[in-house]
Amino acid sequence: MYDLPAEFHFELLDWTPQGDSVWPDVKTKIPSYPGGLNLQHSIEYWLTLDILASEIPGIPRAGSAVRVRNSSEADVIFVPFFSSLSYNRYSKVNPHQKKSKNKLLQEKLVKFVTSQREWKRSGGRDHIILAHHPNSMLDARMKLWPAMFILADFGRYPPNVANVDKDVIAPYKHVVRSYVDDLSTFDSRPILLYFQGAIYRKDGGLARQELFYLLKDEKDVHFQFGSIQKDGVTKASKGMHSSKFCLNIAGDTPSSNRLFDAIASHCVPVIISDDIELPYEDVLDYSQFCIFVRTSDAVKEKFLINLIRGIGKDEWTQMWQKLKEVEHFFEFQYPSKEGDAVQMIWQAVARKVPSMRMKIHKSKRYSQSLMVNNRELKKIPTPNNFW
Repeated sequence: MYDLPAEFHFELLDWTPQGDSVWPDVKTKIPSYPGGLNLQHSIEYWLTLDILASEIPGIPRAGSAVRVRNSSEADVIFVPFFSSLSYNRYSKVNPHQKKSKNKLLQEKLVKFVTSQREWKRSGGRDHIILAHHPNSMLDARMKLWPAMFILADFGRYPPNVANVDKDVIAPYKHVVRSYVDDLSTFDSRPILLYFQGAIYRKDGGLARQELFYLLKDEKDVHFQFGSIQKDGVTKASKGMHSSKFCLNIAGDTPSSNRLFDAIASHCVPVIISDDIELPYEDVLDYSQFCIFVRTSDAVKEKFLINLIRGIGKDEWTQMWQKLKEVEHFFEFQYPSKEGDAVQMIWQAVARKVPSMRMKIHKSKRYSQSLMVNNRELKKIPTPNNFW
Protein backbone atom coordinates (compact mmCIF):
# COMPACT_ATOMS: atom_id res chain seq x y z
CA MET A 1 0.00 0.00 0.00
CA TYR A 2 1.26 3.45 -0.91
CA ASP A 3 1.76 5.85 1.98
CA LEU A 4 -0.30 8.50 0.25
CA PRO A 5 -0.50 11.88 1.99
CA ALA A 6 -3.41 12.13 4.44
CA GLU A 7 -5.28 14.54 2.15
CA PHE A 8 -6.22 11.49 0.05
CA HIS A 9 -7.77 9.50 2.89
CA PHE A 10 -8.29 10.19 6.59
CA GLU A 11 -7.88 13.95 6.29
CA LEU A 12 -11.11 13.84 4.27
CA LEU A 13 -12.68 12.74 7.59
CA ASP A 14 -11.34 15.89 9.29
CA TRP A 15 -8.53 13.90 10.90
CA THR A 16 -5.20 15.69 11.38
CA PRO A 17 -1.95 13.69 11.11
CA GLN A 18 0.40 13.75 14.07
CA GLY A 19 4.16 13.88 13.56
CA ASP A 20 5.58 12.18 10.48
CA SER A 21 2.89 9.51 10.11
CA VAL A 22 0.17 9.90 7.48
CA TRP A 23 -1.97 7.27 9.25
CA PRO A 24 -4.08 7.29 12.42
CA ASP A 25 -3.12 4.99 15.27
CA VAL A 26 -5.67 2.23 14.68
CA LYS A 27 -4.79 0.62 18.04
CA THR A 28 -6.44 3.47 19.90
CA LYS A 29 -9.16 5.59 18.28
CA ILE A 30 -9.99 5.44 14.59
CA PRO A 31 -11.54 8.45 12.81
CA SER A 32 -15.29 7.94 12.42
CA TYR A 33 -16.96 7.82 9.02
CA PRO A 34 -19.94 10.12 8.35
CA GLY A 35 -23.34 8.46 8.67
CA GLY A 36 -26.40 8.51 6.47
CA LEU A 37 -26.09 7.62 2.81
CA ASN A 38 -22.35 8.32 2.90
CA LEU A 39 -21.94 4.99 4.67
CA GLN A 40 -23.17 2.88 1.78
CA HIS A 41 -19.99 3.58 -0.23
CA SER A 42 -17.55 3.42 2.70
CA ILE A 43 -15.67 0.29 1.58
CA GLU A 44 -12.46 2.29 1.00
CA TYR A 45 -12.43 3.11 4.73
CA TRP A 46 -12.89 -0.48 5.93
CA LEU A 47 -10.32 -1.97 3.53
CA THR A 48 -7.70 0.64 4.43
CA LEU A 49 -8.23 0.09 8.16
CA ASP A 50 -7.84 -3.65 7.65
CA ILE A 51 -4.50 -3.25 5.87
CA LEU A 52 -3.23 -0.90 8.57
CA ALA A 53 -4.28 -3.39 11.25
CA SER A 54 -2.35 -6.18 9.51
CA GLU A 55 0.92 -4.53 10.63
CA ILE A 56 -0.04 -4.30 14.29
CA PRO A 57 0.31 -7.36 16.57
CA GLY A 58 -2.55 -7.97 18.93
CA ILE A 59 -5.43 -6.69 16.82
CA PRO A 60 -7.83 -9.64 16.42
CA ARG A 61 -8.51 -9.74 12.70
CA ALA A 62 -8.85 -12.26 9.91
CA GLY A 63 -5.81 -12.45 7.68
CA SER A 64 -6.80 -12.54 4.01
CA ALA A 65 -4.66 -9.46 3.27
CA VAL A 66 -1.33 -8.55 4.85
CA ARG A 67 0.72 -5.47 4.07
CA VAL A 68 4.31 -5.99 2.94
CA ARG A 69 6.91 -3.24 2.78
CA ASN A 70 8.82 -4.56 -0.23
CA SER A 71 6.56 -4.05 -3.26
CA SER A 72 8.30 -6.86 -5.15
CA GLU A 73 6.77 -9.28 -2.61
CA ALA A 74 3.24 -7.92 -3.10
CA ASP A 75 0.54 -9.61 -5.15
CA VAL A 76 -1.25 -6.29 -5.58
CA ILE A 77 -0.58 -2.62 -4.87
CA PHE A 78 -3.36 -0.90 -2.91
CA VAL A 79 -4.08 2.79 -3.60
CA PRO A 80 -5.72 4.26 -0.45
CA PHE A 81 -7.73 7.12 -1.95
CA PHE A 82 -11.18 7.61 -0.35
CA SER A 83 -12.71 8.41 -3.73
CA SER A 84 -16.38 8.00 -2.76
CA LEU A 85 -16.00 10.28 0.23
CA SER A 86 -14.10 12.77 -1.93
CA TYR A 87 -17.00 12.82 -4.39
CA ASN A 88 -19.70 13.05 -1.71
CA ARG A 89 -18.03 15.86 0.21
CA TYR A 90 -15.88 17.78 -2.22
CA SER A 91 -17.25 17.54 -5.76
CA LYS A 92 -18.85 21.00 -5.77
CA VAL A 93 -16.82 23.96 -6.98
CA ASN A 94 -16.59 26.77 -4.46
CA PRO A 95 -17.01 30.35 -5.76
CA HIS A 96 -13.29 31.11 -5.40
CA GLN A 97 -12.19 27.88 -7.10
CA LYS A 98 -11.78 26.93 -10.76
CA LYS A 99 -11.84 23.22 -9.94
CA SER A 100 -13.40 21.23 -7.13
CA LYS A 101 -11.22 19.64 -4.47
CA ASN A 102 -12.40 16.24 -5.72
CA LYS A 103 -11.13 16.96 -9.23
CA LEU A 104 -7.82 18.34 -7.95
CA LEU A 105 -7.24 15.27 -5.78
CA GLN A 106 -7.85 13.00 -8.77
CA GLU A 107 -5.31 14.94 -10.84
CA LYS A 108 -2.73 14.70 -8.06
CA LEU A 109 -3.47 10.99 -7.62
CA VAL A 110 -2.93 10.20 -11.30
CA LYS A 111 0.33 12.14 -11.33
CA PHE A 112 1.59 10.36 -8.21
CA VAL A 113 0.54 6.81 -9.08
CA THR A 114 1.65 6.78 -12.72
CA SER A 115 5.08 8.10 -11.73
CA GLN A 116 5.75 5.21 -9.33
CA ARG A 117 8.13 2.43 -10.38
CA GLU A 118 5.51 -0.12 -9.28
CA TRP A 119 3.02 1.30 -11.79
CA LYS A 120 5.61 1.38 -14.57
CA ARG A 121 6.70 -2.17 -13.79
CA SER A 122 3.23 -3.65 -14.40
CA GLY A 123 1.59 -0.93 -16.47
CA GLY A 124 -0.74 -0.49 -13.51
CA ARG A 125 -2.37 -3.91 -13.89
CA ASP A 126 -1.57 -5.00 -10.33
CA HIS A 127 -2.90 -1.82 -8.70
CA ILE A 128 -6.20 -1.66 -6.83
CA ILE A 129 -8.28 1.49 -7.27
CA LEU A 130 -11.44 2.02 -5.22
CA ALA A 131 -14.29 3.83 -6.97
CA HIS A 132 -17.39 2.42 -5.32
CA HIS A 133 -19.64 5.44 -5.77
CA PRO A 134 -20.74 5.44 -9.44
CA ASN A 135 -19.65 9.08 -9.81
CA SER A 136 -16.31 8.79 -8.03
CA MET A 137 -13.08 8.92 -10.03
CA LEU A 138 -14.91 10.32 -13.07
CA ASP A 139 -11.76 12.03 -14.32
CA ALA A 140 -9.04 9.65 -13.15
CA ARG A 141 -10.71 6.41 -14.23
CA MET A 142 -9.89 6.98 -17.90
CA LYS A 143 -6.19 7.35 -17.03
CA LEU A 144 -5.96 4.53 -14.48
CA TRP A 145 -8.07 1.96 -16.34
CA PRO A 146 -5.39 -0.81 -16.49
CA ALA A 147 -5.74 -1.16 -12.71
CA MET A 148 -8.18 -3.44 -10.93
CA PHE A 149 -11.17 -1.33 -9.90
CA ILE A 150 -13.38 -2.17 -6.93
CA LEU A 151 -16.86 -0.96 -7.90
CA ALA A 152 -20.55 -1.15 -7.06
CA ASP A 153 -21.43 -1.95 -10.68
CA PHE A 154 -20.37 -1.26 -14.28
CA GLY A 155 -23.28 1.05 -15.08
CA ARG A 156 -21.22 4.16 -15.84
CA TYR A 157 -18.13 2.50 -17.29
CA PRO A 158 -17.33 1.58 -20.89
CA PRO A 159 -16.50 -2.15 -21.06
CA ASN A 160 -12.90 -1.55 -22.09
CA VAL A 161 -12.33 0.47 -18.89
CA ALA A 162 -14.12 -1.79 -16.39
CA ASN A 163 -15.45 -5.31 -16.76
CA VAL A 164 -16.13 -8.48 -14.80
CA ASP A 165 -12.91 -10.17 -15.96
CA LYS A 166 -10.60 -7.47 -14.65
CA ASP A 167 -12.45 -5.83 -11.78
CA VAL A 168 -14.20 -6.66 -8.49
CA ILE A 169 -17.80 -5.90 -7.54
CA ALA A 170 -18.18 -5.10 -3.84
CA PRO A 171 -21.36 -4.83 -1.76
CA TYR A 172 -22.73 -1.59 -0.42
CA LYS A 173 -22.71 -1.20 3.35
CA HIS A 174 -26.33 -1.62 4.35
CA VAL A 175 -27.98 1.42 5.93
CA VAL A 176 -30.97 -0.19 7.67
CA ARG A 177 -30.30 -1.95 10.95
CA SER A 178 -29.58 -5.67 10.93
CA TYR A 179 -32.38 -7.95 12.05
CA VAL A 180 -30.77 -9.51 15.12
CA ASP A 181 -32.36 -12.61 16.65
CA ASP A 182 -34.85 -12.84 13.82
CA LEU A 183 -37.52 -15.37 14.81
CA SER A 184 -40.08 -14.17 12.29
CA THR A 185 -42.07 -16.53 10.10
CA PHE A 186 -43.87 -16.37 6.77
CA ASP A 187 -47.12 -15.58 8.57
CA SER A 188 -45.64 -13.04 11.01
CA ARG A 189 -44.47 -10.74 8.23
CA PRO A 190 -47.71 -9.02 7.11
CA ILE A 191 -46.35 -7.13 4.07
CA LEU A 192 -46.00 -9.31 0.97
CA LEU A 193 -43.83 -7.01 -1.16
CA TYR A 194 -41.96 -3.88 -0.05
CA PHE A 195 -40.39 -0.95 -1.86
CA GLN A 196 -39.59 2.50 -0.50
CA GLY A 197 -37.33 4.87 -2.37
CA ALA A 198 -37.10 7.15 -5.38
CA ILE A 199 -39.78 6.17 -7.88
CA TYR A 200 -38.99 8.44 -10.80
CA ARG A 201 -35.54 7.66 -12.18
CA LYS A 202 -33.81 8.06 -15.53
CA ASP A 203 -32.11 5.52 -17.79
CA GLY A 204 -32.54 1.95 -16.52
CA GLY A 205 -34.72 3.08 -13.63
CA LEU A 206 -37.78 3.83 -15.75
CA ALA A 207 -39.17 0.44 -14.71
CA ARG A 208 -39.70 1.81 -11.19
CA GLN A 209 -42.37 4.16 -12.45
CA GLU A 210 -44.13 1.44 -14.44
CA LEU A 211 -44.06 -0.97 -11.50
CA PHE A 212 -45.42 1.72 -9.19
CA TYR A 213 -48.58 2.04 -11.30
CA LEU A 214 -48.90 -1.75 -11.56
CA LEU A 215 -48.53 -2.41 -7.83
CA LYS A 216 -49.72 0.65 -5.92
CA ASP A 217 -53.28 -0.62 -5.46
CA GLU A 218 -52.41 -4.24 -4.62
CA LYS A 219 -53.31 -5.22 -1.08
CA ASP A 220 -50.42 -6.19 1.21
CA VAL A 221 -47.95 -4.39 -1.11
CA HIS A 222 -46.02 -1.36 0.14
CA PHE A 223 -44.73 0.73 -2.79
CA GLN A 224 -44.08 4.32 -1.81
CA PHE A 225 -41.69 7.19 -2.29
CA GLY A 226 -39.16 7.44 0.52
CA SER A 227 -35.79 8.96 1.40
CA ILE A 228 -33.34 9.04 4.27
CA GLN A 229 -34.93 12.27 5.49
CA LYS A 230 -37.46 12.42 8.35
CA ASP A 231 -36.43 9.18 10.05
CA GLY A 232 -36.49 7.35 6.72
CA VAL A 233 -33.93 4.69 7.75
CA THR A 234 -35.91 3.71 10.84
CA LYS A 235 -39.10 3.45 8.79
CA ALA A 236 -37.35 1.39 6.11
CA SER A 237 -35.90 -0.94 8.77
CA LYS A 238 -39.32 -1.52 10.27
CA GLY A 239 -40.91 -1.99 6.85
CA MET A 240 -38.32 -4.47 5.57
CA HIS A 241 -38.37 -6.45 8.82
CA SER A 242 -42.14 -6.77 8.37
CA SER A 243 -42.02 -7.89 4.72
CA LYS A 244 -41.67 -11.27 3.05
CA PHE A 245 -40.17 -9.91 -0.21
CA CYS A 246 -38.29 -6.67 -0.97
CA LEU A 247 -38.05 -5.15 -4.43
CA ASN A 248 -34.63 -4.22 -5.77
CA ILE A 249 -35.27 -2.35 -9.03
CA ALA A 250 -32.58 -0.77 -11.21
CA GLY A 251 -32.26 2.96 -10.69
CA ASP A 252 -29.87 5.35 -12.40
CA THR A 253 -27.37 2.48 -12.28
CA PRO A 254 -27.95 -1.31 -12.17
CA SER A 255 -27.22 -1.67 -8.44
CA SER A 256 -28.47 -0.02 -5.29
CA ASN A 257 -28.02 -0.28 -1.56
CA ARG A 258 -31.57 -1.63 -1.29
CA LEU A 259 -30.42 -5.19 -2.07
CA PHE A 260 -28.05 -5.22 0.90
CA ASP A 261 -30.65 -3.61 3.16
CA ALA A 262 -32.97 -6.47 2.19
CA ILE A 263 -30.31 -9.10 2.97
CA ALA A 264 -29.68 -7.52 6.39
CA SER A 265 -33.46 -7.60 6.98
CA HIS A 266 -33.86 -11.24 5.85
CA CYS A 267 -36.44 -9.96 3.38
CA VAL A 268 -36.16 -12.09 0.24
CA PRO A 269 -34.83 -9.76 -2.50
CA VAL A 270 -36.72 -9.56 -5.79
CA ILE A 271 -34.12 -8.28 -8.26
CA ILE A 272 -35.36 -6.47 -11.37
CA SER A 273 -32.14 -5.22 -12.93
CA ASP A 274 -31.03 -6.94 -16.13
CA ASP A 275 -27.46 -5.61 -16.09
CA ILE A 276 -26.68 -6.06 -12.41
CA GLU A 277 -23.39 -7.66 -11.36
CA LEU A 278 -23.30 -9.13 -7.86
CA PRO A 279 -20.49 -9.39 -5.30
CA TYR A 280 -18.62 -12.71 -5.14
CA GLU A 281 -21.05 -14.39 -7.53
CA ASP A 282 -18.29 -16.82 -8.50
CA VAL A 283 -18.67 -18.38 -5.03
CA LEU A 284 -22.23 -17.43 -4.00
CA ASP A 285 -25.39 -18.76 -5.68
CA TYR A 286 -27.79 -15.84 -5.32
CA SER A 287 -30.70 -17.86 -6.72
CA GLN A 288 -30.82 -19.65 -3.36
CA PHE A 289 -31.93 -16.48 -1.57
CA CYS A 290 -33.05 -14.04 -4.29
CA ILE A 291 -35.77 -13.96 -6.93
CA PHE A 292 -34.63 -12.67 -10.36
CA VAL A 293 -37.17 -11.22 -12.78
CA ARG A 294 -36.42 -9.84 -16.23
CA THR A 295 -37.54 -6.24 -16.59
CA SER A 296 -39.55 -7.07 -19.73
CA ASP A 297 -41.52 -9.64 -17.71
CA ALA A 298 -41.86 -7.55 -14.55
CA VAL A 299 -43.69 -4.72 -16.34
CA LYS A 300 -46.33 -7.05 -17.80
CA GLU A 301 -49.78 -6.74 -16.23
CA LYS A 302 -50.06 -8.98 -13.14
CA PHE A 303 -46.87 -10.94 -13.98
CA LEU A 304 -44.83 -9.90 -10.96
CA ILE A 305 -47.58 -10.00 -8.36
CA ASN A 306 -48.75 -13.42 -9.56
CA LEU A 307 -45.17 -14.72 -9.42
CA ILE A 308 -44.67 -13.51 -5.84
CA ARG A 309 -48.06 -14.75 -4.65
CA GLY A 310 -47.20 -18.14 -6.12
CA ILE A 311 -44.20 -18.62 -3.80
CA GLY A 312 -45.37 -20.68 -0.85
CA LYS A 313 -44.42 -20.78 2.80
CA ASP A 314 -41.89 -23.62 2.49
CA GLU A 315 -39.98 -22.06 -0.41
CA TRP A 316 -39.93 -18.65 1.26
CA THR A 317 -38.75 -20.16 4.56
CA GLN A 318 -35.82 -21.87 2.82
CA MET A 319 -34.75 -18.58 1.25
CA TRP A 320 -35.22 -16.70 4.54
CA GLN A 321 -33.03 -19.26 6.29
CA LYS A 322 -30.37 -18.93 3.59
CA LEU A 323 -30.38 -15.13 4.01
CA LYS A 324 -29.53 -15.60 7.68
CA GLU A 325 -26.67 -17.91 6.68
CA VAL A 326 -25.11 -15.51 4.15
CA GLU A 327 -25.73 -12.10 5.75
CA HIS A 328 -22.29 -12.01 7.41
CA PHE A 329 -20.67 -11.96 3.95
CA PHE A 330 -22.06 -8.43 3.56
CA GLU A 331 -21.10 -6.97 6.95
CA PHE A 332 -18.34 -4.33 7.14
CA GLN A 333 -16.62 -3.99 10.50
CA TYR A 334 -13.38 -3.15 12.23
CA PRO A 335 -11.56 -5.23 13.24
CA SER A 336 -12.54 -7.46 10.37
CA LYS A 337 -13.76 -11.01 11.05
CA GLU A 338 -13.47 -14.21 9.07
CA GLY A 339 -16.02 -14.34 6.25
CA ASP A 340 -17.21 -10.73 6.54
CA ALA A 341 -17.42 -8.27 3.65
CA VAL A 342 -13.84 -7.04 4.06
CA GLN A 343 -12.41 -10.55 3.89
CA MET A 344 -14.73 -11.56 1.05
CA ILE A 345 -13.54 -8.59 -1.03
CA TRP A 346 -9.89 -9.44 -0.39
CA GLN A 347 -10.55 -13.04 -1.41
CA ALA A 348 -12.31 -11.83 -4.58
CA VAL A 349 -9.20 -9.76 -5.35
CA ALA A 350 -7.00 -12.81 -4.72
CA ARG A 351 -8.99 -14.82 -7.26
CA LYS A 352 -8.19 -12.17 -9.89
CA VAL A 353 -4.44 -12.30 -9.25
CA PRO A 354 -3.52 -15.31 -11.44
CA SER A 355 -5.15 -13.91 -14.60
CA MET A 356 -3.79 -10.44 -13.83
CA ARG A 357 -0.31 -11.86 -13.39
CA MET A 358 -0.58 -13.77 -16.65
CA LYS A 359 -1.43 -10.54 -18.49
CA ILE A 360 1.61 -8.83 -16.96
CA HIS A 361 3.87 -11.72 -17.97
CA LYS A 362 2.47 -11.79 -21.51
CA SER A 363 3.03 -8.07 -21.88
CA LYS A 364 6.75 -8.65 -21.25
CA ARG A 365 7.23 -11.33 -23.92
CA TYR A 366 8.91 -9.15 -26.51
CA SER A 367 10.25 -6.40 -24.29
CA GLN A 368 13.88 -7.49 -24.75
CA SER A 369 13.64 -7.87 -28.50
CA LEU A 370 11.93 -4.50 -28.78
CA MET A 371 14.79 -2.88 -26.90
CA VAL A 372 17.31 -4.56 -29.22
CA ASN A 373 15.32 -3.65 -32.31
CA ASN A 374 15.07 -0.04 -31.25
CA ARG A 375 18.83 0.14 -30.71
CA GLU A 376 19.58 -1.58 -34.02
CA LEU A 377 17.15 0.57 -36.00
CA LYS A 378 19.00 3.69 -34.91
CA LYS A 379 22.20 2.30 -36.45
CA ILE A 380 20.68 1.52 -39.83
CA PRO A 381 21.08 4.38 -42.33
CA THR A 382 17.89 5.50 -44.03
CA PRO A 383 17.95 4.50 -47.75
CA ASN A 384 17.96 7.32 -50.28
CA ASN A 385 14.72 6.18 -51.87
CA PHE A 386 12.87 5.87 -48.55
CA TRP A 387 9.72 7.93 -48.44
